[in-house]
Amino acid sequence: MKGRSAGLAALLLLCGACDFYYYKVPSPDQLWHIIPWFDHMIDARYIHPYETPAVPRYTPAGTVPVSGGEPDWSAEWVGGNATTADALRNPYGQAGTAEAAAAGPAVPAIPRAVEAAGDTLYQNFCTVCHGVAGDAKGPISNRVGAPSLLTGRARGYSDGYLYSIIRYGRGVMPRYGDKVYRPADRWAIVSHVRKLQSASPAPQEPAGVAAGIPPGPSATGSTGERPR
Repeated sequence: MKGRSAGLAALLLLCGACDFYYYKVPSPDQLWHIIPWFDHMIDARYIHPYETPAVPRYTPAGTVPVSGGEPDWSAEWVGGNATTADALRNPYGQAGTAEAAAAGPAVPAIPRAVEAAGDTLYQNFCTVCHGVAGDAKGPISNRVGAPSLLTGRARGYSDGYLYSIIRYGRGVMPRYGDKVYRPADRWAIVSHVRKLQSASPAPQEPAGVAAGIPPGPSATGSTGERPR
C-alpha cells in the first residue's frame, strides 16, 4: 500500500516537473548566441547569386536561360506570316534550295546523339499521327486527318517552318512546344523528318508544289497562309 502511494506521489511530481520544464526552461533557440561555435555566422561572408558578373554561374546546361530565352513569334505565325519561321536556320545543317527540296532534301551528317534523339522524339510524339515512315499511316492518322510528311509541299517547307509547326502547331496539329521544349530537340525532329523524306522517292506533283511555292489566294484564303 505504501509503495503504491509512493509511486502515485512520484507520478504527480513528474507531471508538475513537465509543466515547469515546458514553461520555465529557456528554449534552445534563445541559447545559440552564447555558444562560441556559432559566433562566426554573424560576420560570415555571403554570396548573393547574380549580384555581380564575377560570381561563377555554373548551372546545368538548359536549366537557366541566362541569355533571355528563345524569341516568341507566335503572333506572327498565327497571323499566317512565316517570315521569321523561314529565316530560322537548322544548326545541324540542311540543304534548303528548291532544287534539293524537289528531289528530296539531302540530310547532312549530323552527330549520332542528335540523330538518335530525333528518331526517339519522332517515335514518341509524331508516329501516332504521321506514321513511322512519315507517310501518314499511323494508328490515328485517318481519324485526325494527319498529313503525310513526304509530299512535295512538306518537302518544300523550310526547316524553320517545320520547326515552327512543332513549336506552335498548325492546322489539325496542336502545339508541341510545351512537350518538346528544348530547341535542340525540335531541330533534331526536323532533321529526322528530312531523313525520312530523303529515304522516300519524291512524289510526282506539280513543280511549284514540290518546290514549296504556296498556292494562290483561292487555296490559302486572305492571309496567304500555307496549309499543311
